[in-house]
Amino acid sequence: MSAAVPVTRVSQSRLTEALRETSEFGATFSDHMLVADWEAGSWKQPQIVPFGPISFSPALTPFHYGQAIFEGFKAHRTANRGLALFRPRENFARMNRSATRLAMPEIPESLFGVDDTLLVRPANRFRLIVMTSPVGPYFAQPIRLLAEERFVRAFPGGTGDSKAAGNYAGGLLAARLAQEKGFHNVLWLDGIERRYVEESGVMNVFFVLDGKAITPPLSGTILPGVTRDSALTLLREMGIPAEERQISIDEILSAHAAGKLTEAFGAGTAAIVAPIACIRYRDRDLQFPAVSDSSVAARLRSRLVAIQTGREADTQNWLLPV
Repeated sequence: MSAAVPVTRVSQSRLTEALRETSEFGATFSDHMLVADWEAGSWKQPQIVPFGPISFSPALTPFHYGQAIFEGFKAHRTANRGLALFRPRENFARMNRSATRLAMPEIPESLFGVDDTLLVRPANRFRLIVMTSPVGPYFAQPIRLLAEERFVRAFPGGTGDSKAAGNYAGGLLAARLAQEKGFHNVLWLDGIERRYVEESGVMNVFFVLDGKAITPPLSGTILPGVTRDSALTLLREMGIPAEERQISIDEILSAHAAGKLTEAFGAGTAAIVAPIACIRYRDRDLQFPAVSDSSVAARLRSRLVAIQTGREADTQNWLLPV
């Protein structure tokens, strides 16, 4: 591919400063997007074009067989009025792992197959689309979760540790049913025993038990979140022991009843660090105290955002100025 990317510009931007600052998460997109196609074993010349609908064949591989992945990361305004991407190299690596798992060519961002055939096989052509969007907070308040026993997010040997589009489609019904009961999302349990905690809706999950921050291990069914990895690093720097181990819903119930489980929070690109206010399991509600400035979740979020925005030293080389 040539280094010079052809650009087709819009005549006038539809984005206002108000839209940039107040848009709901994922509701507004910038004026342009990058598009590149892969076929015959190589990527073709990418182009930057006006954001808008794209025509596809109704026999498209992703429509029928779900061969599609995506990846997302954020750029933050920094203290010196610049912009910096947060850990894009890790997102790049994870996207490539997802591509390999779904028999797709490795590229730096989201892939869509564009083969117009109904043969059950990997597509021969793919399309990369890069979109940007101003985003606000994903959750405006501490979240409420319903422990899910009927539906399962992932099984060993599946695609639970990939950013496959189908992973999210399979979780939509469980989320909607939980929301109809007044919860924000579900707390996923493992697919074999329905006993061990895996993820928190669309985030990784942490529990603060006996002063230690515990998160389920990356065993192939849990997405290896970049924010999760960042949180583990920062917690240890902050002097808070952090463990990656299995934790069962029974252990959570017992620890909460004994007063040993003091906090729970989710961690993800969209939400950053999101405190959990309540977890319901069967007929029991586990309530957590309101977040204070001294809580682990609040301190972790403050530290992480300070690094992302350049207000604190980036000792891990996580930022990429743009």
